[in-house]
Amino acid sequence: MAFDMMGMMGKVKELQDKMQQAQTQLQHITATGEAGGGLVKATANGHRHLVKLDIDPSLLTPEDREMLPDLVVAAANKALDAAAELAKQEMQRQTSGLLPNIPGLDLSNFGG
Repeated sequence: MAFDMMGMMGKVKELQDKMQQAQTQLQHITATGEAGGGLVKATANGHRHLVKLDIDPSLLTPEDREMLPDLVVAAANKALDAAAELAKQEMQRQTSGLLPNIPGLDLSNFGG
């Protein structure tokens, strides 16, 4: 059985095209993380960029000044983790059938 170099190159090109399409789609994927019972909400996109931050005005008091940064960090980290997972799922969906299932192959950081 001869190695089909042209067929392999076609698959590589198809994979590159699919990966590029998936990267474009990642900007439209968003995930939200909450902290403080929903008083702080952070939203991140599939490129793991924070795109929105909502802080309930009730937290904007001198008494809550020390707690607020911790809530912002917690909400942002939850949103970024969730967005990264959604991005990984999207990359897998876009490239399904193009790559062999290679244990340990992680495309989640492709182009990130």
